[in-house]
Amino acid sequence: MDTQWLRTFVVAADLLNFRKASEKLLLSQPTVTVHIKLLEEQLGVRLFDRINNRVTLTDAGRLFYAEAEGLLARLDDSVNRMHAFAQGYRRMWTIAISPLMAETILPYFLRTFMERHTDVELTIRVEESDMIERLVDSGEVHLGISALDAALKGIESIRVYDDPIVFITPTDSYDEESGPPVDVEEALLGNYLLTHHHPVYWDDLLVVLHKHVPGVRTMKVTQAHIAKRFIQEGLGVSFLPHSIVRRELTEGRLMRPHFDLFELPIVSTYILVKKKGELEEDFIRGISAFYFG
Repeated sequence: MDTQWLRTFVVAADLLNFRKASEKLLLSQPTVTVHIKLLEEQLGVRLFDRINNRVTLTDAGRLFYAEAEGLLARLDDSVNRMHAFAQGYRRMWTIAISPLMAETILPYFLRTFMERHTDVELTIRVEESDMIERLVDSGEVHLGISALDAALKGIESIRVYDDPIVFITPTDSYDEESGPPVDVEEALLGNYLLTHHHPVYWDDLLVVLHKHVPGVRTMKVTQAHIAKRFIQEGLGVSFLPHSIVRRELTEGRLMRPHFDLFELPIVSTYILVKKKGELEEDFIRGISAFYFG
C-alpha cells in the first residue's frame, strides 16, 4: 500500500472535496481521484460516496479514517526518530513546565544541561501546573517543573527554590532615589489589580488585601508574562514572584515600591518525578544547585 494514497485519503476525508484536497496536496485533481480509486481497490471497499458532485465518507471510510491517521502518525514518528538518530540523538526525553517556570527557570539552566547531554533530543511541553503532575504520573513526560506540590502517591516532589511575592507597579517619571515614595494604597485604589496568574497564592492574598484596602478593583489575567506586560503598559499593578520581574526591575522597566500593609507570601517551585534515571538525577542535581535569586 502506497503511503501517499493514505495521505491523499486523509486530506480528502478531512475536506470532503477532491479539488480542495488536490490544492492542499499540490497534486492534480485526477491524481487524487486515482489515489482514492487504487486505495479502494486494495482495501476492497468503497471509501467515498459521490452523489451530485458531493463527496461523503461511507461507513467503511469513517472506520478506515482513524486507521489511516494512526498509520501515518506512527510512520511519521518513526521517520522523525531516524532523522534524530542521524543528527546524533540517541535518547528522547520530555519535560513539562508551567508557563511561569518556563520564563524564570529554563533560560538560565537549560543550556548547560543540553551541553552535557548532546545525545538527547529534548522536548519541552508548556502546561499549566495543575496538569503537570498527571502527565508525570501517566508517563507522558519524564519530569515536571511545577508551582504546585505533588498530591498523588508515587510522585516524588523536590522543592527547587522559594520565591518571594513582590508588589509591582509601572515606572513613574521620578528618579528612584530622589522621587517621593509610592503610596501603595493609592496605587492599589487608582489602578486595576491584575490577579490569578499563579495557582497558589491569589485567593488568600485577596482576602487579606480587601481587609486592608477595601474597594480594590481586580482584573483576572491568567498568564504572568501577560500581567507583567500589562503593568509595563500602565494597565494595572500586581503581586508577582520576584524571579519573573527581576530583569525588568534591574533595567528600570518596572517598579517595586516598599510594601508594608501586611506580610506577602512566598511561593515554591517543585520538580515532580515518578522514576529517576540518569537524566532525571542529573537534571535535579543541576537545577537544585542553580541560583535563581
